[in-house]
Formats: sequence, structure tokens, C-alpha cells
Amino acid sequence: MPPPPRTYELRIDGHLDHHWSTWFDGLTLTHEPDGTTTLHTPATDQAGLHALLTQIHNLGATLISVAPNHPHPTAFP
Repeated sequence: MPPPPRTYELRIDGHLDHHWSTWFDGLTLTHEPDGTTTLHTPATDQAGLHALLTQIHNLGATLISVAPNHPHPTAFP
């Protein structure tokens, strides 16, 4: 059984214009104070992540990092 899709946070060097959000299928673009842009993905599988990485490559942007967002641990009584 494949693992469930997760969300990811990708950091790109420079501030991308918000109009690129449409090109990235509506991903949230956040301009960080350090001059980078953070992309927040919806839940995606490995194929979707690789497609997004290809888009970043085709854009010519410099990818700084890719990190999975882990769900918050469930508190047990």
C-alpha cells in the first residue's frame, strides 16, 4: 500500500511574482523577508512532487530546499 500523500514546503531563491501562482496550479506563494519565496503544496504524491520540481526547473528558478510538512502528533488522553 503506497504512503498517503503529504504536503510540502519548497523554498526558491528570489521573490516570484504572485501571478506565478496560476502557473503552479494555485499554490500559495509567500515572500519571505530573507528574499526567498516559499511554495506550499496541497497533498501530493511523489509523481506530483516531481512534476512541481520540473516546473521549477523549467522556470529557471534556484531551488533552495524541499521539506515535507509532518502532521501534528495526535494528543492522547
